[in-house]
Amino acid sequence: MSGLRERFRELHETGTFIMPNPWDAGSARLLASLGFAALATTSSGFAATLGKQDQHVTRDELVAHVAALTAAAGIPLNVDAERCFAETAAGIRETVDLLAAAGAAGISIEDYDPATGRLETRTAGAERVAAAAEACARHGIVLTARAENHLYGHDDLDDTIARLQAYREAGADVVYAPGLRAAADIARVVAEVPAPVNVLAVGGAPAVPELAGLGVRRVSTGGALAWAAYGAMRDAAQELLTAGTTTFRARSLRDDEITAAFPA
Repeated sequence: MSGLRERFRELHETGTFIMPNPWDAGSARLLASLGFAALATTSSGFAATLGKQDQHVTRDELVAHVAALTAAAGIPLNVDAERCFAETAAGIRETVDLLAAAGAAGISIEDYDPATGRLETRTAGAERVAAAAEACARHGIVLTARAENHLYGHDDLDDTIARLQAYREAGADVVYAPGLRAAADIARVVAEVPAPVNVLAVGGAPAVPELAGLGVRRVSTGGALAWAAYGAMRDAAQELLTAGTTTFRARSLRDDEITAAFPA
């Protein structure tokens, strides 16, 4: 387990790597078989496997999910831990300990509280990051601090950068502001926050080679792959229901791909 954590930390030292987000053990194995160096959970994609909306998964459900994915993939796994399922520093540390025991190589903590529908203040967010950082350091886990401004209509880049700077000072190893699209905005974050930067691959954002040129260290997909898979299943099912045909089978995994991803 410590080897995976060391490998994950090393990935952030130079270059740019893509960290896609599987939603179950099977998708984790498939992505690992394609050669990705690390994976990350997706809160929305995992919630869908349980028939739930995002931000409605319990901590116990996430811990079990992390254990299943780390066992299945065999490569470093970063965990979307939302708010770490706790209101206190002690509770945050407990969540980190549980995710560490499940095999997490990295953990992210965000500053949006769905219970109140508001972002934490910068000070409160930094205090929560500090609690997570203390626990992550004990386990050798890479901590990512997220500023959620741009997912919730607060497009104030100055505030986003100030938050990320505060979270870095509080002990975060990596910073992440999901929802950024403009190359100039991403370049400002890279230039003004002294930490590896994660960018979410979203429509309108630069492609990975351009992100690499901007100095981005890590690119993740969030729930995009899960929703693409569900969309493909919807299209296939509608074809079967309405036309009675199965042309969708031409887009299925080949036998050799299945064997590579799911060895006996």
